[in-house]
Amino acid sequence: MAQITLIEAVTQALAYEMAHDESVVVLGEDVGVNGGVFRATQGLQEKFGELRVLDTPLDETTIAGVTVGLAAQGMKPVAEAQFEGFIYPMMEQIACHAARLRNRTRGRITVPAVWRAPWGGGIRAPEHHSEANEHLFTNIPGLRVVMPSSPARAYGLLLAAIRDPDPVMFFEPKRIYRQYKEEVPDDGEALPLDVCFVLRDGTDVTIVTWGAQVKEALEAADALAEEGISAEVIDVATLTPLDFDTIAESVQKTGRCVIVHEAPKTAGFGAEIAARIAEECLYELLAPVERVTGFDTHIPLFRLEMKYLPSTERVVEAAKRTLANS
Repeated sequence: MAQITLIEAVTQALAYEMAHDESVVVLGEDVGVNGGVFRATQGLQEKFGELRVLDTPLDETTIAGVTVGLAAQGMKPVAEAQFEGFIYPMMEQIACHAARLRNRTRGRITVPAVWRAPWGGGIRAPEHHSEANEHLFTNIPGLRVVMPSSPARAYGLLLAAIRDPDPVMFFEPKRIYRQYKEEVPDDGEALPLDVCFVLRDGTDVTIVTWGAQVKEALEAADALAEEGISAEVIDVATLTPLDFDTIAESVQKTGRCVIVHEAPKTAGFGAEIAARIAEECLYELLAPVERVTGFDTHIPLFRLEMKYLPSTERVVEAAKRTLANS
């Protein structure tokens, strides 16, 4: 079995679902002839034709509106925003229509649509090409927000997202698009949505994260282990609806928690997790919850970009503070 990258896993999942479900269509800027800005849809138009892989005008509002219309009429569109920072014009259609149609029509109309967006920094791109604003969507009822952290999870979670009867925001951490490979069977097996993945068992501190920061979290766990500190690492994967039970079970075991995310600290999704821990796990905590995040500013240009992103060292320091405070 060949090993593939995360971006290749996305392509593989799209191809599998299009081959097995004729209602699945792909649309977006340059997704057809060029195969997308990151080549996530490369070869799909040649295989499935121009009616199922549609190059659109450079108009995010229209892309979002057409996606809602297609989904409401029985298709399963997968729309691409070239970068997560380009998704703002789509938000009116997503928040006011896609997320509300099931409720508005009392279940008569659903919107089985997926919006894919390359997400986050780390590739030496300017602002609007490097943003991490997943928290803007976690506050919209009716939306699922999903973010894979590996090729296997990208494949399985994207299959699940396309098959979901409700709208899904699928954010792909582009920093790890081609960072490493792993074996991913092209067997059509979806992974469950709304479930956190425990990637490493531990007893001293829980590290909760998602997306590209899973890499730093696992590296931090390795570094902590060399000092005799056992860290449990949880990949949230589906931010909303949140599988808080898995996080709570871990925090009740370890008594300490470090939350890691790339988005700015203020009102980032980590704040919601920290609040839930305070509400539901306060008496099990041995130390205050720590957050390792981006900063409350626009992501800087590439000379300072890696200083902005959460680093392995910052995660290790936060974990040590939770032990020092207990």
